[in-house]
Amino acid sequence: MTAPSGVVASDASARSHEDVEALDKPSPDYDGEKGIQSAAEIGYTATDSHGTPLVEFDRVDERKLRTKIDLMVVPTVSLLYLFCFIDRANIGNARLAGLETDLGLHGDDYNQLLSIFYISYILFEIPCNLLCKKMGPGWFLPMSSLGFGICSIGTAFVHDLPAASGVRFLLGIFEAGMMPGISYYLSRWYRRSELAFRLSLFIVMAPLAGAFGGLLASAILMLPGFGILHTWRMIFAIEGIITVGLSLISFLTLTDRPETAHWLSQEEKDLAIARVKSERVAQTSVLDKLNWKKIQLGFWNPVIQVNAFIFLLNNITVQGLAFFTPTIVSTIYPNYSTIQKQLYTVPPYIVGAVFEVIFPLLSWRFDRRQILIILTAPLTMMGYIMFLASDEPRVRYAATFFTAISCFAVGPLANAQASAQVVSDSSRSMSLATNMMYGNVGGLIATWSYLSWDGPDYPIGNGLNLAASSLILVLSTLLLLWMQWDNRRREKRDVELELQGKSQSEIESLEWKHPGWRWKP
Repeated sequence: MTAPSGVVASDASARSHEDVEALDKPSPDYDGEKGIQSAAEIGYTATDSHGTPLVEFDRVDERKLRTKIDLMVVPTVSLLYLFCFIDRANIGNARLAGLETDLGLHGDDYNQLLSIFYISYILFEIPCNLLCKKMGPGWFLPMSSLGFGICSIGTAFVHDLPAASGVRFLLGIFEAGMMPGISYYLSRWYRRSELAFRLSLFIVMAPLAGAFGGLLASAILMLPGFGILHTWRMIFAIEGIITVGLSLISFLTLTDRPETAHWLSQEEKDLAIARVKSERVAQTSVLDKLNWKKIQLGFWNPVIQVNAFIFLLNNITVQGLAFFTPTIVSTIYPNYSTIQKQLYTVPPYIVGAVFEVIFPLLSWRFDRRQILIILTAPLTMMGYIMFLASDEPRVRYAATFFTAISCFAVGPLANAQASAQVVSDSSRSMSLATNMMYGNVGGLIATWSYLSWDGPDYPIGNGLNLAASSLILVLSTLLLLWMQWDNRRREKRDVELELQGKSQSEIESLEWKHPGWRWKP
C-alpha cells in the first residue's frame, strides 16, 4: 500500500500498532500506512508513548500548506493587533497634544489613567482566553476588536478624569483577550518550531504601532477639527473608526480552525491537524473540550510560572516604552515642536520591529526559544545603563534603540514558550492567558515607572528597567539549566510501567506530568 500525499513511511509509522495500543487502544483497526488521515482523526493518537510522531511529513507538502496558512491567517490577526495596540498606546500621543490640559489632569493623574486600564486587563485575561476557547477565536477576536474600537471612539468625547478612567477600564476588558487569544489561535495552525516566528508577525505590530501611531497622530493633528473633535480627540476618534471597520471585516475573513477552512482541501485539512497533533503526546484530538484538570496543570506548570514572571519583567520595559517614549523624547529635545517630537518616536520602534522578527526567525530555524530570551537581556541592560550614565541627548536617544532592539523580541519568544511547554489545547489556552496575565502586571508597574517629579532624567524609571532586565538574564538562564536537568531525570523513567493500567482519558490528563513528556527549551 502506497503512503498518501504528504506522508513518508518511517520506522515510527511501521510500529504504530504497538505504540497506539500502549496508549489504551484508540482504535483496533489503526493503519499506520494511512498516515496523515489516521493521525488527524479524533480518537487516534499521533505519537507513541514516548512522544515520538507516528508519521513523518513530506517537507514540500508542509511548506505549501504553511505558506497558504501564512497568507490566509496571519494578515488578519496582525491588523487587528496593530490597532489593538494603537488604541491602547495612543494616549501617549494624545498627551503631547493637550489631553492633560483639557481634562484638567495634574501630578500623577496621567499615571492613574494608565493604571485603570491594566486593572481590568489583568483581571479579565484568563476569563477572556477561556471564553475564546469556548466560543472559538473566529468569533471572539472580531467581537473583542469591535469592543475596543468603540471604546477608543468613546475616549474622544470624555471631559474629565472619571469619564476617561471609565472608558479606559472598558478598553482593558475588551483588549484583555487579544494577545493570548491570537497566540492560542495560531497554536491551532502551526508546529512548535514555527509558532514563535508567526507570533512575531502579529506581535511586531506593537513596535510598529508605536511608529505608525506616531506618524498617524502627526497626520491627524494636521486635520481641521470637526465639532467638538479637535487635536487629541481626533486621534482617538479616527483610529477607533478604523478599528471598528477592520473588526467588521474580520467577522468574514477569520477562519476559526483548519476543519472549517473552506480554502483548504480535505487532504490539506488532515495534514494541518496531523502536524500539530504529532507534537502533543498521547492526545487523541487537537481541540479537546474544556477540561479543568488540564486547565489547572496549564497554570501550575513550573516552566510556565517562571516564563510568565520573565514576561512580567520584560513588559515593564515594553509598556513603559509604549506609554512614555513620547515623554522621554520630549525631555531629550525640549525645544522641538510637538509634531517633530512625535516623529522622533518613530525610528526606535522601526528598529525594534526588525529585531522582533529576526529573533523568532532564528527560533524557527533552530527550534529554540530560551537561549534567545537570554541573549536579549544584555542589550536592554546596555540601553538603560546609557540612560543612567549620560546626560548627552544623542547618547540617550541612542539608548532607546538598544532597549527597543531587545525587549520587543521577548514577546513572541515568551508566548511561544508558553505554548510549547504544555500538551493539550485546554492547557494551552490557560498557559498563554497566564503568561499574558503576569505580563500585564508588568504593564501596570510600567505605568508608575516614569513619574512627573522624577523627570527630566527619570533615574527611578531607568533604574527599575535596568533591574528588571538584569533579573531576566538571571532567571532565564536558571530556567534553561533546570529544564535540561529535569529532562535528563525524565530519561530514566519507565514510561510503559508508569502508564500501565491507566485509561486513555487519564493518560491525556497527565499533561506535563506524562513520563514521556520532555521540556522544549
